[in-house]
Amino acid sequence: MTEEAPAGPVPPPAPAKPAQPRNPLHGLTLEAIVTALADYYGWERLSELVPIRCFAIDPSVGSSLKFLRKTPWAREKVESLYLFMLREQRREQQQQQQPPPQE
Repeated sequence: MTEEAPAGPVPPPAPAKPAQPRNPLHGLTLEAIVTALADYYGWERLSELVPIRCFAIDPSVGSSLKFLRKTPWAREKVESLYLFMLREQRREQQQQQQPPPQE
């Protein structure tokens, strides 16, 4: 004799995560962020802006990722610097696109 579980209401599907079209960090990996910062600022300047050892002593993307994944406060600083870098780049592009003032 087999027992069947009573048929109950089916739970609703989990709501889909909302899209984040205005979040510039959405979809970016930490590796992409660190690589972009190192390319833009260089390791020496990056270690001045975010004073952590993995940027100052024998810096590499790999060692930085290990540290940043374990250290939330440092990751927040790096993400914040990345957002600042994006704003700087946008300003530079806008300045290049504007025609010089005519006298």
